[in-house]
Amino acid sequence: MSGKNTAVLLNIMGKEYKIACEPDEQENLVRSAQELDKQMCKMRDSGKVGNAERIAVMAALNLSHELHSLKNQTTVFSQGWKDCFMSMMDKIENVLEKH
Repeated sequence: MSGKNTAVLLNIMGKEYKIACEPDEQENLVRSAQELDKQMCKMRDSGKVGNAERIAVMAALNLSHELHSLKNQTTVFSQGWKDCFMSMMDKIENVLEKH
């Protein structure tokens, strides 16, 4: 991190936002804004969600839910690998004890 922020122009639901970020985070910020725009426009176009504030809250909830689901999957996946590794270590120790 260089500590020097650059301004990035983002377009979300037809509105422009100028956001400062680290140069190495610019690509992630743009992709995040594109995903947010996609979700918000989809909600707006469905006609089921009214004003922009409600659309923003619903999009934030959807993205937060997705993030938590991915974190849970990562935890389960990591635990599975840890269990597998421990099982292999036990088997190796048993084989070594026999010889």
